[in-house]
Amino acid sequence: MRIPAACLLLMGLVACTAANTNAPADEAHAGSPLPFIDDDYSRALAEAKAKGLPLFVDVWAPWCHTCRSMKAYVMSDKALARHSGRFVWLEVNTDLTTNAAFQEKYPVEFWPTLYVIDPRQEKPLLRFAGSATVDQLVKLFDDGERAYKGGVTGAEALLARGDALYAEGRAAESADTLSEALAEAPADWSRRGRAVASMLTAMYGAKQYEPCARKALEELPKTPRSIFWASGASLGLSCSLSLEEGSAAAKELRPALEAKVAEALAPPAIEMAADDRSDLYGVLVEAREAAKDEAGAKALAEEWLKYLEGEAAKAPNPEARTVFDSHRMGAAMKLGAPERVIPALEQSEKDLPQDYNPPARLATLYRMQGRLDDALAASDRALARVQGARRLTVLSGRADIFVARKDPASAAKTLEEAIAFAKTLPASQVSPRAVAGLEKKLTGLQQAAQPAPK
Repeated sequence: MRIPAACLLLMGLVACTAANTNAPADEAHAGSPLPFIDDDYSRALAEAKAKGLPLFVDVWAPWCHTCRSMKAYVMSDKALARHSGRFVWLEVNTDLTTNAAFQEKYPVEFWPTLYVIDPRQEKPLLRFAGSATVDQLVKLFDDGERAYKGGVTGAEALLARGDALYAEGRAAESADTLSEALAEAPADWSRRGRAVASMLTAMYGAKQYEPCARKALEELPKTPRSIFWASGASLGLSCSLSLEEGSAAAKELRPALEAKVAEALAPPAIEMAADDRSDLYGVLVEAREAAKDEAGAKALAEEWLKYLEGEAAKAPNPEARTVFDSHRMGAAMKLGAPERVIPALEQSEKDLPQDYNPPARLATLYRMQGRLDDALAASDRALARVQGARRLTVLSGRADIFVARKDPASAAKTLEEAIAFAKTLPASQVSPRAVAGLEKKLTGLQQAAQPAPK
């Protein structure tokens, strides 16, 4: 749901080393009633052209907890089976270097991203970032199909145009068009919630932070209470948290939007995945930290962690349970209590031995505990399994372990390895910001190693 927390913190990671295969870590849509083609855009495109159908694409990554939540709790729903003939279905794992050409053609900023593509011109008709319930996913199917067939007018036409603009990477124009759609639509428009969430996502992407926050406060009272309402509140608060600290706008907008997110968590319960509810806790903790309310942030983090522990206990299988690992780790780190989640992550590694995420997360938590040998061993296991975009983060974390071991030479060597590798990868899968961060980290180590001037 919440794009910034779910995605931006993990953006810009690079692909795998040549020693790793490009096989996906797991079957992204195993058990789904929808007949997804795995990581083969050319095949899916040819099939869509032959059948005269639009192409539905789920862009995901193994590190993305929201992607995995959608897989475990939404895409697996048998109610989707009756929609299998409406599209040709493709999943694209952005960890794989073989998908770099797709990412170059259809850039991805947030995970997960859902595309509807017209195969006749390879034109994106809809790009939706984030998660949805089964019912709201079906509404996205309707919107994509309607855009493919054409012939709509009024607010529906503006919604389709706004979707297409966002899909083309024209976020500011998309936001303007979606705002027009909301102004033209009747008060009871069935697409209002989705249009609000899409507009705020586009505004966030265009870095229109203050207008985004103000639009959220303007539109939420007119929007039905749903997952899209909750997403709009969360996006609005995230936009306000991106404003300059201490600015008049930040002081004005943050409290009102924080109250909206708290309202989204309060009864009556909004139908949403536990992962989406967790996102709401996460942004509220950020808001309390921004307000310098340490006690409030810790109280929320404690409530958040207990909620996640309860949801993980109800998960039907290990794959569904691991959806909560990332947020459980984040909440425990906010509390300064890594021991609260280490046993759960150790269990995840046992249950999912090919998944690089549990050992990568354990490496960080062990380091926080001062268990540096265990941290390095966990990092070794993660590097042996990791592929694609996540490898850069694993190497960066490994450098931190060497620093903690007072071995700056090994830390620098690890960072040099990561930087050199990043430069060999497809441009569409490498973030300049991530590489710059590694270079800055390396420079800091090198400067610290220089003798002080006499």
